[in-house]
Amino acid sequence: MFGIGIPELIIIAVAFGILFYGSQKMTEFARSLGRFTGEFKKGKQDIERELKAGEASASEDTERKAKK
Repeated sequence: MFGIGIPELIIIAVAFGILFYGSQKMTEFARSLGRFTGEFKKGKQDIERELKAGEASASEDTERKAKK
């Protein structure tokens, strides 16, 4: 469209954010975004762990039924 890629748009967005909200608000936003990302990854790992445990349990039940 205008020959602007994603990295350039991010730089422009950060520059406007600093101009309108100040550097203090931008650092607070970056910290909260980092915390959110960390919590999201932890939650994702917990869910994946529970799904794997459920699959293992289901396969054990299937094996027990097959042996009977």
